[in-house]
Amino acid sequence: MIVEVGPRDGLQNESKIMSTDDKVKLIHDLVDAGVQHVEVGSFVRADLVPTMADTAEVVKRLTRKPGVRYTALVPNPKGMDAAIQSGMTSVAVFTAASETFNQKNIRMSVGDSLAKIQDVIKMAAPHQIDVRGYLSTCWHCPYEGAIKPERVVALAAELIKMGCWEVSLGDTIGHATPDEVRGLLVILLKTISADRIAVHFHDTNGRALENIRVAQSLGITTIDSAVGGLGGCPFAPGAKGNVATESVVEMLDNNGVATGIALQKLLPIANWMRQWRTS
Repeated sequence: MIVEVGPRDGLQNESKIMSTDDKVKLIHDLVDAGVQHVEVGSFVRADLVPTMADTAEVVKRLTRKPGVRYTALVPNPKGMDAAIQSGMTSVAVFTAASETFNQKNIRMSVGDSLAKIQDVIKMAAPHQIDVRGYLSTCWHCPYEGAIKPERVVALAAELIKMGCWEVSLGDTIGHATPDEVRGLLVILLKTISADRIAVHFHDTNGRALENIRVAQSLGITTIDSAVGGLGGCPFAPGAKGNVATESVVEMLDNNGVATGIALQKLLPIANWMRQWRTS
């Protein structure tokens, strides 16, 4: 399963703002290409993240296809309120394995962010809204350096215990090596089932595809990616962008792994995104 994060994680961290019309077209085009899970936006403060200021309007304009999961990021109960009002049936929450990164990213400790996540999950339950968890800096932090695997395992387990149906492990600055990916996952998968884990690699050092292959070899089947390699992270110096969806699909196609995504439909979307970035 490919989780397309371009319309949220990708566009959120670009230096320019895409029009609402183009965002809606992008999401529709991705679903038409076969994407079955897409992040459509983020219910955050417009003054802090202007690239996501129109998420409610984007969601309102979407023609939702049955069987496709449309997810929006929510940072706190206020964002969850907005997601509920917009009729979302799937949301994502986030924290980091690094205390310093969490403070610089969302201005709170990991413990405080977990408390807010618990509040969001409690709000989700009566509305039957699924909650996905993001765990950033799982291998390296731009401020703290290497992250201990035991820290990641404990936080991932806590997110699942709290009610996240899946936890996506982020290589936020793209420094993880295949050996490091294997090292963490071997430990983590002793206590957490592979079907509850996704991987989210940035391609800063050109190792994302190799890292994905390692994760696959250990039973991980859910991969986050962004069409055209959109995005990065404004709080992660050196994070050049998410691994490109078209590169992941091509690799999986070549390995005989079905994604349900038509590469011939995906490539024009990727070209559009690259042209948009440079126009």
